[in-house]
Amino acid sequence: MKNAFKDTLKAGRPQIGLWLGLANSYSAELLAGAGFDWLLIDGEHAPNNVQTVLTQLQAIAPYPSQPVVRPSWNDPVQIKQLLDVGAQTLLIPMVQNADEARNAVAATRYPPAGIRGVGSALARASRWNRIPDYLHQANDAMCVLVQIETREAMSNLASILDVDGIDGVFIGPADLSADMGFAGNPQHPEVQAAIENAIVQIRAAGKAPGILMANEPLAKRYLELGALFVAVGVDTTLLARGAEALAARFGVEKNLSGASGVY
Repeated sequence: MKNAFKDTLKAGRPQIGLWLGLANSYSAELLAGAGFDWLLIDGEHAPNNVQTVLTQLQAIAPYPSQPVVRPSWNDPVQIKQLLDVGAQTLLIPMVQNADEARNAVAATRYPPAGIRGVGSALARASRWNRIPDYLHQANDAMCVLVQIETREAMSNLASILDVDGIDGVFIGPADLSADMGFAGNPQHPEVQAAIENAIVQIRAAGKAPGILMANEPLAKRYLELGALFVAVGVDTTLLARGAEALAARFGVEKNLSGASGVY
C-alpha cells in the first residue's frame, strides 16, 4: 500500500494545498483537477459527515491531488470511520500535548500497535478485503498530522514532536491568534513570530510543518522557512469573493437585507 502524500513529506518536497469547505463531491472533483498537490476535506468547521467525506474521497480518487481529512475532534470512533471509508491522511485538530498526540496515532493503528477497530470486510479502505494482507499493511500507510493551535500546545511542541507516528505538525493561525489575544489578526507580529519559530522547530525535528495561509507573501515566507504542506486558499472564500468581485464589476452591490435573525 502507498500513501503518496506521506511519501512526499518524507522526501522533503513542499506540497501546495487547498481547503475544501463546500462539503460537496461535485466541487471537490472540480478542484481536484486544478493542480493542487493536496485537498483538505474539513469535518471540523464545514458541514461534513462520514458519508459526505466518502463521496468526496471517491470524487478526488481519479486525480493526482491527495486527500487529507480533518475530523471534528481527536476521537477514535470518528477516526475509525474515516479510515474505513478510505482516508489515509488525517489532520487532527486541537492537539494540546504529547498524550493527545499519542492517542491520535493509536487511533489510526490496528492492534497491537494501536486501538483501531477491525472491520475490514465492511471497509472501502481494504476494498472489502480484496487488498491482500491489508491488516498488516495499513498501519504503515497511515499519515498523522496534528494541529497546534494554542499557547499550551506551542509550549508542548517539543514533546509532541517526540511522539512516534506523528508525520507532521500543522499550525492553526486563526485559533492561535485568538488564544494569544489577537482574534482575527493572525498577522500580528507576536503571532507571526510564534508561527515562524514553530516551523523552524518542527522541521529541525525531522517532521513536516504545515499551515493554512491565503496571504500569498506569507505563504511563500512559510515555504522559505521550511513548511512542507501549505494550503493557500479555501474553496468557500474563492467562490464568495470571486462572485462578489464579478457582481461589483457590473455595479451590483451586496444586499444582505433578507438575512436577518437566525437562519
